[in-house]
Amino acid sequence: MLRIRTITLDLDDTLWAIAPVIERAERELWRWLGEHCPRIVTNWDASRVAALRAEIVAEHADRAHDLRFLRRTVLARMAEASGYGDDVVDPAFGVFDEHRNRVTLFPDVLPGLERLAGGFQLVALTNGNACLERIGIRHLFDDVVTAVDAGAAKPAAQIFDAACERAGVEPAEVLHVGDHPEIDVAGARAAGLRAAWVNRHGADWPDGLEPPDATVTSMADLADWLVPTRLPPDGP
Repeated sequence: MLRIRTITLDLDDTLWAIAPVIERAERELWRWLGEHCPRIVTNWDASRVAALRAEIVAEHADRAHDLRFLRRTVLARMAEASGYGDDVVDPAFGVFDEHRNRVTLFPDVLPGLERLAGGFQLVALTNGNACLERIGIRHLFDDVVTAVDAGAAKPAAQIFDAACERAGVEPAEVLHVGDHPEIDVAGARAAGLRAAWVNRHGADWPDGLEPPDATVTSMADLADWLVPTRLPPDGP
């Protein structure tokens, strides 16, 4: 029998599609750089940027989970190498961040989260740096735990442990919900949580990986499966 009090929810590709968001944010960033720092655009192509990012990750392995730090450091290095100062980093990153938070929720997300919020503690649990206030759904969550907060990214147990501690519940009382079989489902299971796989595109479950507690195609499916199992506030 499920004894779930808290639901932790992945964000990117669980509540919205992330690839078009990042593509647009990158495009707008490079458009801004072309207008304000044209030597960066001239000097740096995609392969050089990728190599620089890998170099920075190697230098700062202890901060590889901090995507904001990595992107800002890449911008600072490109600016310096192109003859610009650090003063370009804040406005350049601001352009990227603005567009990174312009997401289109899957149609089932708002009604599904509203149903779940009525019976469970909801915690956003993400490796990324989406801002739920700017996206407009922060009011549906009791808390947000990021890889930066926890000092580690999924699938490390440390981030799941941090979410449980912040929520004041035992891992067995938590259902983690996400789209990635290894990062979300296997990671949560290894940390002692239950796990639900959001499979929006009819993918096959990977061979050799323990299946999730549930497979759903939407937040509506999740609510249909989970709401009848919820414990009363003072339940055992």
